[in-house]
Amino acid sequence: MNHELLAILDYMEQDRGVSKDQLIDAVEKALLTASRKSIHPASDLEVKIDRTTGDIRAWANLEVVEANPNNDQILLSAARVRYPEVQPGETIKWEVTPEDFGRIAAQTAKQAILQQIRKAEKAIVKDEFEDKVGQIVNGIVRRYDAGSIIVDLQKAEGILSPRDKVPTEQYMPGDRINAVLLKVDINVAGPSLILSRTSPLFIRRLLEREVSEIHDGVVEIVAIARDPGVRTKIAVRSGDPRIDPVGACVGMRGMRVKNITNELGGERVDVINYSENIMEYAANALHPAKAEKIEVDESARIVTFYVSPENSRLAFGKKAQNVKLAQKLLGWKIDIKAAEEEPEEEKTESFDEKKAHITEHLSGLLGIPLAEAAVLVNNGFLTIDGLKAVQVSDLEAIEGLSPETVSVIVDKIAKQNSAGTSEKE
Repeated sequence: MNHELLAILDYMEQDRGVSKDQLIDAVEKALLTASRKSIHPASDLEVKIDRTTGDIRAWANLEVVEANPNNDQILLSAARVRYPEVQPGETIKWEVTPEDFGRIAAQTAKQAILQQIRKAEKAIVKDEFEDKVGQIVNGIVRRYDAGSIIVDLQKAEGILSPRDKVPTEQYMPGDRINAVLLKVDINVAGPSLILSRTSPLFIRRLLEREVSEIHDGVVEIVAIARDPGVRTKIAVRSGDPRIDPVGACVGMRGMRVKNITNELGGERVDVINYSENIMEYAANALHPAKAEKIEVDESARIVTFYVSPENSRLAFGKKAQNVKLAQKLLGWKIDIKAAEEEPEEEKTESFDEKKAHITEHLSGLLGIPLAEAAVLVNNGFLTIDGLKAVQVSDLEAIEGLSPETVSVIVDKIAKQNSAGTSEKE
């Protein structure tokens, strides 16, 4: 075991670049922890490996007493067998190396060496990638592990957890993948490089890479709001009045934004102009919906957007996505109200009351439960006419609508369309 251990340590030092002394210290500590019970009951123990011969020996630091010794003491008569001049009250090193120490040491040494190598390798990974945090890295998908993607980055492995993976994207082992390096965490088990494709930072780095004006600092990204895999809104402004920030990001014939969309697997990317004027900024953020009127409550940080019935669906967007992303972009709450329902000064009916009336009316017209009529209203469908332009697949995608209700709505619209055609004839 002795010469074999030294040979292994020499090999690890040369092949892995881990200090031999560092490995020996680790093995000594591991041996002491693993074999404390089998060595001696004393509390103060030492295990040492001879750097030249590889011999492993253990000592207990014991106090010399004349009678009634405890686990941390030794009788004077016994101590003088090895230390003839020792006196009561002195502390001596008493060798307590067990006979089967070699067997215990072999397995413990292996585990300690492997653990130390892992620590050293993680330290190397940290040195290699620490200055790349926040940047896009490119690797190859190696395997899946409990829903996470393990990515080979040549000198290390990165991990793309389920929350950092776009739900609509699928990868196979061997596929190339880009992701932003969020952090280097050497204290976790497994890969130390934490990657993400859902972070807004990934969008920012893609824009910097694709749009030279952003990279050069002429165009600035003010805010990013993202629903990964579905839609992203980006607010930009230019430091040069001669340069159109939106045009620079979109590129000639839309090629720049198209390249970003392709990298994101078809995710829709909207680029809008930032404005210090909150009304103008809100109007840009809710594009393509157009407002009949906009009101701002600066103290409550609320923007009220009055829209016509035909613009209501555009303002909310599918699953209220458009308004949610606009709110993230602004950092303000956005209320969307029907223009014809705009409250006059003498009216005392609240918006919630009006919304309840609209919901009740729509429920009666369609013959559907009140709760599901509320779902339609929350998604911007205030009238039957507003539902006529929507696809069946879009209705089916709305959370909270049962298949039976979707069927009832489709039948109702079909009957109205049929009745309208008959009247024309």
